[in-house]
Order: sequence, then structure tokens, then C-alpha cells
Amino acid sequence: MATTRERGGFRRLLELYHQFLCAILAVSILILVLPVSLQVFARFIDWLPRYIWTEEMARLLFVWTIMIGSIVGVRENSHFDVDMWPRMGPKRDAALRMVARVAILVIGLIFLWLGVTFTRFAWYRISELAELPLWLIHIAWPIAGGSWILFLGEQIYDDMRILTGKNP
Repeated sequence: MATTRERGGFRRLLELYHQFLCAILAVSILILVLPVSLQVFARFIDWLPRYIWTEEMARLLFVWTIMIGSIVGVRENSHFDVDMWPRMGPKRDAALRMVARVAILVIGLIFLWLGVTFTRFAWYRISELAELPLWLIHIAWPIAGGSWILFLGEQIYDDMRILTGKNP
């Protein structure tokens, strides 16, 4: 059984991973503005060249932004969580959260399992316009699924402690 110190170290690693993802999310949104702005302005300004690579770059960044945003949402309990039940006490609330988290865990396992197959399919393929390796886009799915599983593991552990009377 893991000691409190080991669990604290693992939680610290998860927190650092979360902070890293938040920073990458902010940077990807900032970078996403560039190709999308170029596309929009090129339609209205004759002297501005119409770059084709901007569409693929925007698509790649958009996919990654969505996947990283979903990971951050799972970590912060805000993405898949809908409050429709009244507060019923710590144990009942934990039990309801467990049901939702197990459902999300199943989706995470599907993303991880099928995402690996999806990435293998794209491993030797390249995009048509920018000639980017397609696995750079496809690998976002298994990374999202694996990250959900990590963060859900921490949350399920906390809920199990509430259900067994060992509050975290």
C-alpha cells in the first residue's frame, strides 16, 4: 500500500501535469489566432497572400486545443459534470460522482484503446498541404484518454475514501 508521502508525490506530479496542460492550452489558443486571422484577412485584403498551410495548421491546433481542454476540464471537474441533484450529504454525493466518473472512465478507456489504433492508422501518412505527419493530430486521442484515466483515478480514490469514511 502506498504511503501518504508517495500519494502526495503522485498528486504533486498530477498537479504539475495539470499546470503544464493549462500553459500549453493558453499557448495553443494564442497560436491558433495566427493562422485563422491570416485566413480571414486574406479574403478581404488583395495584397495579402492566401496561404494554404493555415487551414491545416488551424485544424491541428484546434484538435489539440479541444483535447487538452477536455483533459483540463476532467481535472477541474468542470467538463463532464452537471449538477442536477440537490446536495444529499458527503457519502451520497460521492456515490453519485462515482457513477459519473466510472462512465467517464469507460469513455477514457475507449479513447485510449481506439486512439492507439487511430494513431497507428496514421503513423506513416502525411497531410496533403502542409505535409505534416498525421500521427501528430491522431495521437491527441490516446493522450486525452490516458490523461482522463490518470485524473479520474485520483478523483475516484478521493470519493472511495469518503464512501469508506476515511475523508481525504
